[in-house]
Amino acid sequence: MNALASPRTEAPTTTASRDRPPVRLWRLLGVAGAVIAVAFLVGWLPRLRQRAAVASETRALAVSSVAVVSPAPGGKGAGLLLPASLESWTDAPIYARASGYLARWLVDIGARVGAGQLLAVIETPELDHGVAQSSHQLAADEAALALARITAERYAALFRTASATEQENTEKQADVTLKTAIVEAARADLRRLQSLQAFARVTAPFAGTITERSADVGELIAASGNRALFRLERTDRLRVYVRVPQSEALGIARGDRAEVLVPELPGRAFPATVARTAGAISADSRTLLVELVVDNARGDILAGSYAQVRFASTTRGARLVLPATTLLFGTEGPQVAVVRPAGTIELRTVTLGRDFGQTVEILVGVSPMDRVVLNPSGSLASGDSVRVVGGTQPEAAKRGKER
Repeated sequence: MNALASPRTEAPTTTASRDRPPVRLWRLLGVAGAVIAVAFLVGWLPRLRQRAAVASETRALAVSSVAVVSPAPGGKGAGLLLPASLESWTDAPIYARASGYLARWLVDIGARVGAGQLLAVIETPELDHGVAQSSHQLAADEAALALARITAERYAALFRTASATEQENTEKQADVTLKTAIVEAARADLRRLQSLQAFARVTAPFAGTITERSADVGELIAASGNRALFRLERTDRLRVYVRVPQSEALGIARGDRAEVLVPELPGRAFPATVARTAGAISADSRTLLVELVVDNARGDILAGSYAQVRFASTTRGARLVLPATTLLFGTEGPQVAVVRPAGTIELRTVTLGRDFGQTVEILVGVSPMDRVVLNPSGSLASGDSVRVVGGTQPEAAKRGKER
């Protein structure tokens, strides 16, 4: 029985061992999987990393790099500096009123003269003869008037005694009236000629400096000529004319103080006062004509010179300035490219003030905290992404950190 039972127990064991995979096979499969995994890690991961790096670099290169600058307050102490012209307080050409020959002149250019001082003498022979003739005519008319009065008195007496008619008396009285009018006319003509004769002595109408002499001794002088004998200018005070741009015009008022700067006198500033303004903007230049007065009692400034006028300030506060290289000019006018906090571009239209060459004054459009692109490309548009690689910190932010 034992011999028969043994085979029965060994048969199931043999069948199970045949269905189970060998241990060695599993080990081979595990090793192969590990090799494949290592090969994947060694071969594919670097490629994936390289592709990611290339994609990242491509995205970075697609974003433009820009340098920025922040608007800075302009120098308030510099004020408004404008070109101006200096003119004499009074400028008058001196013409001859009497015709004749220039006998002599007593002053030349550069001479300082007083009011009423004799400048030249003109010989007026024709006028002298006319005065003499008029004087004799007046004497004859006065004699005729005297005789007419005596005759009229006699006829009045005869008319009272009925020895003369009323008609005769009336005629003699009218003759007195007529002779009186003739005498008055002769006197007026004599005064006219005497006044013209007085103009043979050319005098200065006011105190000043002779700046021009255009006649010489012996020259024929015509009273109706268009050439002046002298030019007289008063230079102890000067008028300063300056044209103020429309953007600054409202800051100019009568009585404002300013300084006159003359290039030939470096380091000197002459105080001036606004005397008056034109009161209207010129349509041609969009400027306001302003007249100032400057004292020149010492004669340091030459009339007619070019100068500059510096107004202390025409605005309430300092205005912002930007480099001229930040401006974009297009159909919408001057614009600047501002970098938003998110790194995108915003094109803003700005209003320009004074142009200082390398910098430009900005009246409206930016604030001290803005980051404005330097040398912006014409292809920049609002919404474009950019990367800031350099620039200056806004002044307001600096002050905030200092506090």
